[in-house]
Amino acid sequence: MAQRTVVVLASVVLVLLVVSGGVLVADASTAKKIPDGVTVGGVDVGGLTSDDAREKVRTELLGKLRKPVRIVHSDKAWTLTPQTAKVDVDIDGAIAEAQRVAEDGNAFSRMLRKVTGGEVDREIATTSSYSRTAITALLNRVERGLHRDPQDASVEFTDGKLRVKRARVGLRLQRERVADLVRKALKDPSAPHQVSAYTHKQQPKVTNGEVRKKYGTVLVASRSTFQLKLYKNLKLVKTYGISVGKAGHDTPAGQYQIHNKAENPAWHVPNSAWAGDLAGTVVPPGPSNPIKARWLGIYDGVGIHGTSDDASIGTNASHGCLRMHVPDVIDLYPRVPVGTPIWIL
Repeated sequence: MAQRTVVVLASVVLVLLVVSGGVLVADASTAKKIPDGVTVGGVDVGGLTSDDAREKVRTELLGKLRKPVRIVHSDKAWTLTPQTAKVDVDIDGAIAEAQRVAEDGNAFSRMLRKVTGGEVDREIATTSSYSRTAITALLNRVERGLHRDPQDASVEFTDGKLRVKRARVGLRLQRERVADLVRKALKDPSAPHQVSAYTHKQQPKVTNGEVRKKYGTVLVASRSTFQLKLYKNLKLVKTYGISVGKAGHDTPAGQYQIHNKAENPAWHVPNSAWAGDLAGTVVPPGPSNPIKARWLGIYDGVGIHGTSDDASIGTNASHGCLRMHVPDVIDLYPRVPVGTPIWIL
C-alpha cells in the first residue's frame, strides 16, 4: 500500500514538472505582446507588439498633438504652429513601460491571463516636450494685440466744439490662465487646440455719467469769433455775442470756473494805471458804473458783465472782461450756477 502511494505521488510530481516545463517553454517562446487593457497616452495598444504599438501611438498621438494651437478673442486670432512649438513625445519610453506590463507576474499568471482572455487596466501617460520660448512669444503677441489701458471720460474741444471723450474699459490678458491652456493643448491630445484669450476688464476712474453730471452747465468763450456759448448736458443751447480784451489787456485763455455772481454789482476798480483816478476804488451801481446789470466772476478781476457800449460787442474793447449786451447777460445769469466751468479759447 505504501509502495503504491509512493508511485502515485511520483507520477503526480512528474506530471506537474512536465506541465510546468511546458508553461515555461511556451512563455519563453511566445512573443511578448502588450496585454489587453493597456493604453499609452489614450491610445489602445493592447494585444500589440512593441513595434506595432510604437507605430500606432506615433500616428494617433502625434497626429493630434502636432496641430496648430489658436488663441482667439472676438474676431482676432493668433496661431502657434507645431513646427514653432517643437512638440515632441517620448514614445519609446512609454512603449517600454507598456512592455514591462506584459512581463509583470510570473509565467503561470501570464499564461493564465492569456488563456482566460484577462485584461490589465493600465493607462500609461506620455512625457511631452515643447518650446517654452515659443509659448512666451505667442502670449506676447496676444498681449500686444489685446492690451488696452482704461480711458477716463473727459471733455475736449475739437474744431471749436465741445465734445465728450467717452470712457473706455481697459483690457488685460489673463496671461497665466491662457498659458496653462496652451501648455495643455501641447501635451494632452484630448485638450482643445482653440483657446479663448481670457481677459480682465479694468474700469475707468471717470465714467461718462460722471462727466455729464460734472459738466451739466458749461461756458465756452471764443476770443476769435467773439462768441460765448452755453452748453447744458453737453449740448449747445444758446450763443451770445461778446467783447473781449484789447491789446495789452487780453482776456486770459484757459479753463476757469464761475467763482461768484452778483446782480447790479458794485465795481471794485483794479489798482491799475489804466483806471486812472478810480484805481483801487469802489464804484456803486448806477450810471457811472460800467458793469451793467449782472456780474459773473471768473479770475483775478476778470468776469462776464453787461455793458452800455453795445457797439463794442464783437470787438476787442475791454480791459480783459467778457462784455455782453445787457439783455443777454440778464438772460445768461440764472442759467449759470457758481462753479460752472468756462473755457476761454
